[in-house]
Order: sequence, then structure tokens, then C-alpha cells
Amino acid sequence: MIESATHSAARTILASPRAIYRAFLDPETVGSWRPPKGMSAKIFHFDPRTGGGYRMAFIYDDAETGKGKSTADADIFEGRFVELVPEEKIVEAVTFESADSAFGGTMTITTRLTPVRDGTKVTFVAQNVPAGISEADHKAGMESTLKNLANLLE
Repeated sequence: MIESATHSAARTILASPRAIYRAFLDPETVGSWRPPKGMSAKIFHFDPRTGGGYRMAFIYDDAETGKGKSTADADIFEGRFVELVPEEKIVEAVTFESADSAFGGTMTITTRLTPVRDGTKVTFVAQNVPAGISEADHKAGMESTLKNLANLLE
């Protein structure tokens, strides 16, 4: 049996847990900060409540790269909000649309918001990461997303 991968990233953001939590649940805001560098977001559906979910695409700015998991230039995925603890924790179950089995399965992403002296430590832990996503690429993507969130809120 292949062991599932766990990837993580963290950053302290000079904002309150409340402001950060709200940024996760506002579809217009999510679209502006969540895609990593080199990508933009298109949100098809967004229902920010426990049991609700979303469907969105991260679209590569450089369509020539052909790196997309779903199409040559896009990663399309569905997420479900498994648990929402205001200002503390967000748990999402994320599934990519892909014909490539290396991107199959459901990844769980847990975001923790921990108050610290200089703001809030935001920690992403992704479990059951599909085999097709390298740890280096995923960590770089999560760090880019955290930087975008910091740039939005600081």
C-alpha cells in the first residue's frame, strides 16, 4: 500500500484571526488571494458553511506550460467545508478533476489560525496529497498563497 503524503506550510500574518477567517469564506476575496503565483482563479460555485462547498479553477497565466491537472492550462477542483470553527480552524476536503489517476483521491486541508504577538500564525496541513503533486511544488504553492493572503490583509 502506498502511504499518503502530508505537506504543510505556515506564515505569521499581521492581521486578526477574524479578518483571516473572513477572507477564507468570502468568494470574491478568495479568488484574489488563493491562487498561487502564476495563476488566477475562476469560482463556479461557493457556499461557505459546514457541509457547503465550492468548485473553482486555478488557471495558469502561461497557458503554454501545459501543467494543468484538469486541462492543459487549469486545475479544476471541488472542495467541501468539513469543519468551520470561527477564527480558529477550517477543514476542507478537496478533489481534483483529472483523467490522470496520479491526481485522484480526496485531499484534506486543515487551516489553523493561532493568535501570536505579531498577528496570526496561519498553518496549512494537507493530508492524503495525490501522488502527482510533489512536496516541493505544493509547499511553494502554499507559501505563495500565504504570501498573497498577507499582502491582502497587512
